[in-house]
Amino acid sequence: MKYIYTICFLCLHFFAHATDFNVLNYGAKADGVTLDTQAVQSAINACTKNGGGNVIIPAGKTVVIGTIYLKDYVTLYLENGATLLGSPNIEDYALDTHKNMYKNEPHMDRCLIFAKDAKSFAIKGEGTIDGNGYTKNFTKKKGGRPMMIRFLRCNDIYIEGVSLINPAAWTSAWLYCNEIVVEGIKIVSRVNNNGDGLDFDGCTNVRVSNSSFDTSDDSICLQTSHPDYPCKDIVVSNCVFTSKWAGLRIGLSSRADFESVTISNCTFHDIQDSGLKIQMNEGGEMKNMAFSNLVMKNVPRPVFMTFCQQRAGVDAPKEMLPMKAMHGFTFSDFIIDNSELDKNSAFFLTGMPNNYITDIQLNNIQMTVSGGGTKEDANKTIKEYTLDTLGEWWPEFYLVGTLPAHGIYARHIKGLFINNVNINTISKDERPAIIFDDVIDGYTYNIFSNRKKLY
Repeated sequence: MKYIYTICFLCLHFFAHATDFNVLNYGAKADGVTLDTQAVQSAINACTKNGGGNVIIPAGKTVVIGTIYLKDYVTLYLENGATLLGSPNIEDYALDTHKNMYKNEPHMDRCLIFAKDAKSFAIKGEGTIDGNGYTKNFTKKKGGRPMMIRFLRCNDIYIEGVSLINPAAWTSAWLYCNEIVVEGIKIVSRVNNNGDGLDFDGCTNVRVSNSSFDTSDDSICLQTSHPDYPCKDIVVSNCVFTSKWAGLRIGLSSRADFESVTISNCTFHDIQDSGLKIQMNEGGEMKNMAFSNLVMKNVPRPVFMTFCQQRAGVDAPKEMLPMKAMHGFTFSDFIIDNSELDKNSAFFLTGMPNNYITDIQLNNIQMTVSGGGTKEDANKTIKEYTLDTLGEWWPEFYLVGTLPAHGIYARHIKGLFINNVNINTISKDERPAIIFDDVIDGYTYNIFSNRKKLY
């Protein structure tokens, strides 16, 4: 009887683990030196062929790979203490992994992990994917800088728990995907340039939560490089952002529509450019977005909104697309501490003459700035984001420079409602707290400067 129980236990143990595909069993050396791409791919192929399961990167091991391809029903599982390490050689990265969708950047076409037309797959665990993207390994002159992850036209994707570090370019590009959950991950992408975190291009039904970002470029980016793929139904919550550029960017690449986006309960700190960077310039429509319960420290432009014309995408037509519409935004319950920054710290919202951003609300804003603006700053004329101003580049703040307001500068807006805002200055500032320039139907209520009511 004891013998029968032993057999039954072994059978149950076997079946319980029959869906695990450990890369060591497929020939991986996992010594941190040997290239194990073929072994990892063999485990993925066996997993999907057998109906799905877990491809295991085992604890305490470092598995070096070039490009691998994720497939249906596969969970790439990195055990605690496991590292999946990108090869330092550009030749180990395949050429059939689609492309970067921004103009003038083909050196970022390759990637480490790729999936195309795949469904129901995941990357999970407490381990680390390390792109090994140091400049000693990857530069444009050395043959290119591979992204870490690119998914093309995939459905039902889940990423949980893992750390994604040291990509040579973007951490991830999600193109035209649907049903995405990203939860509890950490991204650190500072060892090379263009270190975006999560870039969702023409994606729908996206939920990102409980994650942290330390990036050399936009931490999260929503974009639309193809006119047939809108970006909509996006939720970001309970995240922490620090970045060399923007915490969260919406637009720039903007050929299709953006709709139904909520960002809530997040903190932003030590951002070089903007907390929320919202930019429409390639002919799509952007509408219905809510941003609430955000805390920002050392974020020079808590909100930077532009509506203009510029070509961003590699496949975009050469001629400038018409300006369509940008409307329906609420910004509520912000606490902003920019007391340690210089005088270039303000909300900056701008459309173009006869092309207005419409229906914006700013409610319950507590903001501290350093002050220091001069009378000359207060009388300064701000450039429009015309093509003469932009040249071949993006609508960035440095193209216009210091603003004539120390709190909120709004231009070419139709329907702007500002309520319950207190702006404190550390030192004297000769600029007004708020300026409306070509604002139609603009209203302010309960506006305070250094705790004294202005209007």
